[in-house]
Amino acid sequence: MEKTNKRWGDRRDARWIREVDGLHAIFPHLMPKRTDAEVYINIRLDVTDTLAYIDQKNQGGGEYRTTLFHCFLMAIAKTIYLRPNLNRYISGRRYYQRHRITLGFVAKRRFEDHSEETLIVAEAPENWTLAAATKRVAGTVHKVREGTSYGLDNTLNFLKHMPRPIMMFIMWCFRTLDFFGKMPKALTEDDTNYATVLLTNLGSIKCPSIYHHLNNYGTNSIIAAIGTIHKAEVIGEDGAKRIRDMVDLGVTIDERIADGFYFARSLKIVQYMLAHPALLDRPLKEEIDFVC
Repeated sequence: MEKTNKRWGDRRDARWIREVDGLHAIFPHLMPKRTDAEVYINIRLDVTDTLAYIDQKNQGGGEYRTTLFHCFLMAIAKTIYLRPNLNRYISGRRYYQRHRITLGFVAKRRFEDHSEETLIVAEAPENWTLAAATKRVAGTVHKVREGTSYGLDNTLNFLKHMPRPIMMFIMWCFRTLDFFGKMPKALTEDDTNYATVLLTNLGSIKCPSIYHHLNNYGTNSIIAAIGTIHKAEVIGEDGAKRIRDMVDLGVTIDERIADGFYFARSLKIVQYMLAHPALLDRPLKEEIDFVC
C-alpha cells in the first residue's frame, strides 16, 4: 500500500479519511468505544485441499514447516489487500486508513499453564508469499521459544514492577497519547493492539473457535479466532455427500469501519484462497481471478 504525503491530521501509520458519508461520520460519536461497536461473524471453512497442499510443500523439507496457521495469515493478508476498508480504524473519533497490513498474534514460550507470552506483529508487504510468511512467523516464534527477549518484552517486564498509582498514571498518559495519535513508535510497532488483524490460533491448543473481544486501546479493528480441525459431512454441488476437513473461524469486527455487506463479501475471499491454496504462494499484490 502506497504511503501518500502526510497532511495535517494524519497519523504516523495512517492517513485521516476526511470524506465519509453522514451515517459513518456519526458512528464514532454515537459509539465512541470500539467495544460499543463489536459484531461477530462465524464461518466454517473447508481446509481439506489446504491440508493436502501443506503436506505436499513440507515433503520437500526446508528450514521451517508450513502450517495451517501460516496459510490463514496469508489468506487474511490477501483479503485485506483486496478489501482495503478492512485496513481502517477509528481513533480519536476519526477514521484512518493504514499505510501497511500488519498481522498480530501471541506466542507462548512453552505449552505450559504458567509459561510467559510474547506479542508478535508481522508486516505483510506487497511481495509477501506463503513461503515468506512461514519463514517470518516460524523464525520469530523459534527465536522467542529459545528464550530470546523480543519486541515489548523488556518494556512490559519493566512496567509490571510499577506501583499501582504510577501504573494508573502511565496508562492514562498512554491512552491520551493514543487518542491524539502520538504514541511512540517503539511502543506500537510490536504491540498487537495496533495490528490490522489480531489472530489467535486456538486450534494449536485443541480449542474450538471463540469470539474474542476488541480492545478500546490501540487501533486494532479485527480479531480472528481459528478453531480446531474437525471432520464434517458436506453436500457438494453435485448433491453427493463427502467427509471434509473443516475449521471454524470466529471473527470480531468493529462495525464502524465498513458495513455488513462489505464484511460478508470479504470473508468469501478467505474461503476462496483456502479452497485454492496454490494462490497462497503468489505475491500479495498479484491479482486473482475472483469476483466476491
